[in-house]
Amino acid sequence: MVVRSPKMSQRAKESEPFRAMAFGARADELIAQGHNVIKLGLGEPDFGAPAVVRQAMIEQMDGRPLPYTPSFGITPLRGAISRFYKQRHNLDVDPRRIAITCGGSEALMLAIAATIDPGDEVLAADPSYPCNRELVTMFGGTVVDVPTDAASRYHLSPETVAGAWTDRTKAVMITSPSNPTGTCIPYPALASICDYAKRRGAWRIIDETYLDLADTEPDGSSIRSALSCDPDAITVNSFSKYFGMTGWRLGWMVLPEPLLNAVDNLAMNTLLCAPTPVQWAALACFTPEAYEECDRRRDEFRARRTLVVDGLRRIGLPVEVEPNGAFYAYFSIASTGLDAWTFCSRLLEERYVALTPGRDFAVATADTHVRLSYAASRSALREGLERVGEFVDSLRR
Repeated sequence: MVVRSPKMSQRAKESEPFRAMAFGARADELIAQGHNVIKLGLGEPDFGAPAVVRQAMIEQMDGRPLPYTPSFGITPLRGAISRFYKQRHNLDVDPRRIAITCGGSEALMLAIAATIDPGDEVLAADPSYPCNRELVTMFGGTVVDVPTDAASRYHLSPETVAGAWTDRTKAVMITSPSNPTGTCIPYPALASICDYAKRRGAWRIIDETYLDLADTEPDGSSIRSALSCDPDAITVNSFSKYFGMTGWRLGWMVLPEPLLNAVDNLAMNTLLCAPTPVQWAALACFTPEAYEECDRRRDEFRARRTLVVDGLRRIGLPVEVEPNGAFYAYFSIASTGLDAWTFCSRLLEERYVALTPGRDFAVATADTHVRLSYAASRSALREGLERVGEFVDSLRR
């Protein structure tokens, strides 16, 4: 009898790696070898959770029972998020529409699982967050990468959406503030795109993970949630960035009424529920002490942004569109004569600085642009920029 090896799925074969994590893993290898590596590749705030949240988590681990929660999460946390929308964004969001998830990643997975069938097309900006693309592909959909540029702040515009639309378009995905560019989509463009998609019967999936780290619109007005112009949009958020809780794996989504039962079923049949102690501890996020600490950190990110943008300009690698949210700078390295992958690989191996090549996020700028995360400390950023400058100088010589 011939013994045959089982075959993995085509889905598994075609899945692309998240290269930022791969560069991070190589950085850790170099650190283990004794090298002083400056890690500016991952979007991981260096602060950790607010102090009151850490204390709340300690209290959860006192031996009390920690049973499963409902798949949409505990009622007090959903209510706290609803009040957060009212206090911070002047929005009335029914707690029934809020689902607690295992990070923003599960929220995005559930949003796509509930809306996308094989053969459907999803419009997304090029560049954009790579895991969104992989999730659409995983469920049989096709991501249509719509090229963007500095003029559109690297976001979709009403004109580019209309130009890319086909009879197979099922959804539009927008991340604002953006990963990798750190830029916010102008509100009039966001409202117009949502209206266009809604009138054509398509879903609007809006990733607002970095929303509460944003400062202002290009015109100086406050950044607004997509829910302010499109109450029926599917919006995704996370405790990872504003609250600094990356490894806690907690997020949420706001759903339109027609999707509530379907997403509830999908959630209970996949991850069942978000971790119970983390949900209860996260209630402490919505306290004056936590808000004060997180807002202070947001101000620190703005100071780091200035340090990075000015530093890259001095090196001769200017940021074409200054970020106004998140903690990323997306800049061209075309003048160095290297493609982005080679630039990042050599920079890591020769100068011990970890960045992320554009290939993770884009087609149009895959070889010309690099993402720098300024979620690291100011001292790490200064040292990292100095090493980048030395590396670029060596190339030019």
